[in-house]
This record gives sequence, structure tokens and C-alpha cells, in this order.
Amino acid sequence: MSPHVRAAGPDASGTRSAPSAALLDVEAFAGLLGVSSRHVRRLVDAGKAPPPVRLGGCVRWPRHVVEAWLADGCPNCRKRPGVAK
Repeated sequence: MSPHVRAAGPDASGTRSAPSAALLDVEAFAGLLGVSSRHVRRLVDAGKAPPPVRLGGCVRWPRHVVEAWLADGCPNCRKRPGVAK
């Protein structure tokens, strides 16, 4: 885990802070990558980033999925038919 990403859990005041949330919104995901939220949406549409989880009208990414994707070197996430991974 990088030094600027805090571990999940409550902070000193007992409340969860946004950087340690289990689900990331598009702005938090973009912040981890250092890009704009629009660029994140383009990456997802192109299959180059993990697909989001949709909760009603909300779009979120599980933090552990994003961190694993980053640790793997940001591989292409689009599954191609007939090609085994």
C-alpha cells in the first residue's frame, strides 16, 4: 500500500474518512490515479479499468479491486471472447 493511502477503518474521531472508504466513487478513483473523473469513465468504457458496481443510481468501485488492479500494473480489464486469461 502506498504511504499516502490510509488503511480502512475509523479515524481518531471514530468516523470513516473518505480516503479509507471500502467503495470508491469516480472522484476518489480518479484521485488515486491522479487523473480526471472523465478520464476514469473513458478508461472504464474502453475496458482498460475495472468495471464499477452499480448501486441504484450510484457507480462505485471496491477499493480492494482498484488496489489489486494498480498492483498488477493496470492490465486491460475487457474480457475478449475466446481468449483465456
